[in-house]
Amino acid sequence: MSTVDHVLLGYSIFIVIASFLNLIRLDYWWIRMWDFPHLQLTVMAAAGLLSWLWLDHLMDGYRVLIPIGLLLALLYHGWLIYPFTPLYRKQVVRYAGKKDGDELDDNTIRLLVSNVYMENTQVPKVRTLVEKHKPDVVLILEANQKWKDELASIEVDFPHRIMHPLENTYGMLLYSRFPIRHHELRFLIQDDIPSVYAQLELPSGELINFYGVHPMPPSPTEHYRSTERDAELLLVGKEARKKTGPVIVAGDLNDVAWSHTTRLFQRISGLLDPRIGRGLYNTFHAKYFFLRWPLDHVFVSHHFQLQKILRLPNCGSDHFPMFISLTYVPEEEQVIEEIPQPEGNDLEESREKIEEAT
Repeated sequence: MSTVDHVLLGYSIFIVIASFLNLIRLDYWWIRMWDFPHLQLTVMAAAGLLSWLWLDHLMDGYRVLIPIGLLLALLYHGWLIYPFTPLYRKQVVRYAGKKDGDELDDNTIRLLVSNVYMENTQVPKVRTLVEKHKPDVVLILEANQKWKDELASIEVDFPHRIMHPLENTYGMLLYSRFPIRHHELRFLIQDDIPSVYAQLELPSGELINFYGVHPMPPSPTEHYRSTERDAELLLVGKEARKKTGPVIVAGDLNDVAWSHTTRLFQRISGLLDPRIGRGLYNTFHAKYFFLRWPLDHVFVSHHFQLQKILRLPNCGSDHFPMFISLTYVPEEEQVIEEIPQPEGNDLEESREKIEEAT
């Protein structure tokens, strides 16, 4: 074998291993990190497979297993990503009433979610997005006291607020045009990682159960395992399942839409993903187009229909902001799609993760 052949063999073996490493059910960061780059691994696996087909003299003996492995990797990545293409059935149906831009329905809620990156200084760009899109609710993540002070000018439009700036990149600011009838600032798993729960009252009088979350990711610089992140999401999911009214869970989940944990969260919570059947809406990393995946999420209960979902322009952060316009539909008008349900040992797995983290 030539040097090129050896390099291609090593490259292909690496891609095949990396493609399936995330199937190992261990929470260490160096395994969980492989949940993220499935788009990138798709491209790399396709390039490797084409190279093997081009160098067909390497298709003899045991080496034929390499292109087979690359093909299986491509099929696996396609299975994960396919639900986020327009070919798949939409989980959240399109609202058939008044369109966003007309006089808005009293049951409409417009939400802007932005992880602003604490060291970012481009605050005016965030204010401009708020002025342009006129959200009813704004969730700002990674906010410290400086961000709180410099966003003070938008407070006139948001008389209801939950403010908890922190200097550890986990501060959280919630601004609302709608009355907040009840709220809780929570530390579900870790003492320095907040989340919020708020009951927002729409102009129609309907109460929305809103959860804002930003758990710590598994990484060499943050946490050595994903257990705490997973447990926080599952605690929120279990509580959301018990709510009889409309629910929204939003934030930087530090997990991708196709991961085992996020899919488990959906089955536990019964919440729907507006991106399914529409697109990935990759929000991270904003500065490197070749390293992007969907990290910021909005999950909703079956009570909602979608008016609009947008990934907004970068505001100097490593995350793109997300904007979504939803309309609460009364029960008699709801088009209820299949609501995710726990499968197999989902409930046992959730309980074990929560117990281990707490």
